[in-house]
Amino acid sequence: MYEYTTIIALANTATLVTGGLVMLFAHRAFRRTGATPLRAVAIGFGFIVAGSVLGGLVHLAGDVALGIAVQSSFTAGGFAALLYSLYSKTPRTTTVRTRVTK
Repeated sequence: MYEYTTIIALANTATLVTGGLVMLFAHRAFRRTGATPLRAVAIGFGFIVAGSVLGGLVHLAGDVALGIAVQSSFTAGGFAALLYSLYSKTPRTTTVRTRVTK
C-alpha cells in the first residue's frame, strides 16, 4: 500500500509549488488590474492545489478512496472556476484624452 507514497508526496509537492506560484501571480495581477477573471484563475488554482494537498494527507492517513474523492472534488471545483474565468467579462475602462489649444 505504501510503495507509491514517495511518488505521491513528490507529485503533490510539485503541484503545491507550481500551482501556488500560478495562484500567487494571478492574484498579484488581479490586484494590479482589478480584472475579475484573474481573481477566478487564482481561486481555481487555489482549489486545485488545496485538493492535491488535502487528498494527499487523507491518503497518507490511510484512506486511499477518500483521498481520491477529496482530490477529485477539489480539482473539479478548480476547473469550474477556471472555466468561469474564461467566460467572465472584464470591465472595460474608457480613457478620455483632451487637448488644450491656445
